[in-house]
Amino acid sequence: MVDLSLEFCGVKFPNPFTLAAAPTTDSAEMVARAFEAGWGGAILKTTSVETEVVELVYPMMSGIDLEDKKLMGLQNIDLISERHIDEVEKDVKALKKEFPDKVVAASIMGAKKEDWQQLVRRLEAAGVDLIECSFSCPHGMPERGMGSTIGQDPELTERTARWVKEAATRVPIVIKLTPQIADITSAARAVKRSGADGVCAINTLKSMIGVDLETFIPYPNVGGYSTYGGYSGPAIKPVTLRCVAEIAKSVDIPIAAVGGISTWSDAVEFLLLGATNIQLCTAVMHNGFRIIEDLIDGLSVYLEEKGMNSVKELVGKALPYIADHSKLSRDYKVVSTVNRETCVKCDVCYIACMDGAHQAIDLDEMRIPVINEDKCKGCGMCETVCPVEECITLKPRES
Repeated sequence: MVDLSLEFCGVKFPNPFTLAAAPTTDSAEMVARAFEAGWGGAILKTTSVETEVVELVYPMMSGIDLEDKKLMGLQNIDLISERHIDEVEKDVKALKKEFPDKVVAASIMGAKKEDWQQLVRRLEAAGVDLIECSFSCPHGMPERGMGSTIGQDPELTERTARWVKEAATRVPIVIKLTPQIADITSAARAVKRSGADGVCAINTLKSMIGVDLETFIPYPNVGGYSTYGGYSGPAIKPVTLRCVAEIAKSVDIPIAAVGGISTWSDAVEFLLLGATNIQLCTAVMHNGFRIIEDLIDGLSVYLEEKGMNSVKELVGKALPYIADHSKLSRDYKVVSTVNRETCVKCDVCYIACMDGAHQAIDLDEMRIPVINEDKCKGCGMCETVCPVEECITLKPRES
């Protein structure tokens, strides 16, 4: 049996899979069911002091489908939890009593220094294992100086993170970063300077998911009006991968990855790029807590196939292979090649090359693509669009 346990900010998780702060963690009952299913940890939905007014609107979710795949992307206009710190304190105590070996973390958001610090002290007293601070919600109460209003400014990030860390006596403090910033590493460095213990990357992307062509009202329609929301799901995975890699290569700080993670293979990619904790939200909302079985089984089998005894062996292995564009070899040359036996004659590669690349593909009398190697630059467009795995591949040029 491989060892799936992983340490993040000094806290040992039985496995790296953690529920992100979201509707899936808005009550002790829900989190208890997740722990029973096998999740290693949970970040309770972001809470606030009792004087903070939180008024949610409905409907708050809208999705984008891709061909026959539902929910390629999800937009929400949800806010922080309507359950304030007094209720979350009770959840923490109950969960730690019933599941002492699971990681019970809480997410907080405050409007001023006193609020941030009060939340930390009360959660520590309740027995929480880790505290995450939301500096990142793209639509959450910016008029009160909350959410990504903080995370987009490194100075505000450092100042607020220092407030939080000053109030903590025993639990690690993790700052959730926003991708709505020109250089996410500047925010991560600010967190490092503050003395906080780790970062979580990323929160959702600020978005407008679509417009109803009949009513002209954007989605979701809340009484005839809509607003910008937070975009999540598989569609944002490439953005999250980039952010995690940039932070890992630039700042010596533990990273929790969240955003676009749906499968065990997604998780492996983030571990390879330096993350030591994996958080999921949209995939759980779509498919339920039961996906933890596939996540654990898939990761375990992968490690066994690689001859690894621990998930720790994966962390950061891909980072040495990331270089600046200017350092990539100009001497490395490839050319496309077609497996005639597996070609389904769909013409997709031919069209893509003719109208989007280098006009290097012809069709023979059997409608099988033929590569004109004199024209082929090896751009990879044909391989990318081909619907048959390994029908079109790129091989090094002989000369």
